[in-house]
Amino acid sequence: MVEVIGAALELKATGAGHRTIAVRLGRPPTTVRGWLRRFAARAARVAGVFTSYLVTLVDDPAAVLPAPAGSAFADAVAAVLAATIAVRSRFVATAPMWRVASAVSRGALLAPGWPAPAR
Repeated sequence: MVEVIGAALELKATGAGHRTIAVRLGRPPTTVRGWLRRFAARAARVAGVFTSYLVTLVDDPAAVLPAPAGSAFADAVAAVLAATIAVRSRFVATAPMWRVASAVSRGALLAPGWPAPAR
């Protein structure tokens, strides 16, 4: 399931709408819309968490920090990808992107309260 949700998030980051994504993934539009809304509501915090992991995992963070992707949503997806690349280079070369996201979030990527709001 994490791969399906991740695919929806990636498609949204490239500009697809929830109905188009739902058809492409064979899921109800209301379900996809819910995933996208939950991710969008925390996108900046998600980007921060994954950027922190990225910085922790690489020797020269400036060399691998993702460029702005055009929206907070796309920035968060780019941060997940960048952290995944760092995990792949350091630990498991075949680590799937959205499995890394699930591991980092302890399965709570779209759950209420994750990541904790900044204080």
